[in-house]
Amino acid sequence: MTGAQRRSQLIDIGRGLFAMRGLDGTTIEEVAAAAGVSKPVIYEHFGSKEGLYTQVVEYEFRILLAAINDALTDEAKPRVQVERAALALLTYIEERTDGFRILMRDAPPSQPEGAFSTLLSHVTARVEHILSDEFARRGFSAADGAMYAQMLVGMVAMTGQWWLDSRTPDKRAVAAHLVNLAWNGLTGLQKDPELRSED
Repeated sequence: MTGAQRRSQLIDIGRGLFAMRGLDGTTIEEVAAAAGVSKPVIYEHFGSKEGLYTQVVEYEFRILLAAINDALTDEAKPRVQVERAALALLTYIEERTDGFRILMRDAPPSQPEGAFSTLLSHVTARVEHILSDEFARRGFSAADGAMYAQMLVGMVAMTGQWWLDSRTPDKRAVAAHLVNLAWNGLTGLQKDPELRSED
């Protein structure tokens, strides 16, 4: 096995163990035993258990961010972009469940604020740009796009976390319902919303 192959193998094994037990619950001995190597091999490649964990998180982070970015960069109407972004997240959860569990669980030393929250910040910035343009086109305050981007991304992220364990209904149905709530809610948006409970 080449050095690159060994590194890839250790990342794959680490992903499975970290997803099951978390960073603190996983030992270097377990990773080494599962890979059929000695502990020094892991230290040689990653320096420490935390080093391996950080590599696993960064790898998963890049995969999910690339999938969502691809969904948001295609030239398409805003509603289609929201549909594609929701589906990209749900597809990632479906295909890389262990990776998603890790992104949501522990923050690696390199990202003390948390990998998932960092990812959501990146995605929110992209969505903010899309919503700001759409808001301006409809005569709303483009500045409000930032707040609505937080709401929209938060709604999709929370639904993704729920769907991680339920897996029903089908991901396309979940995406359709997300977009139904988000888009039809945006369709009837008021320029100056007010709370009615304070009347």
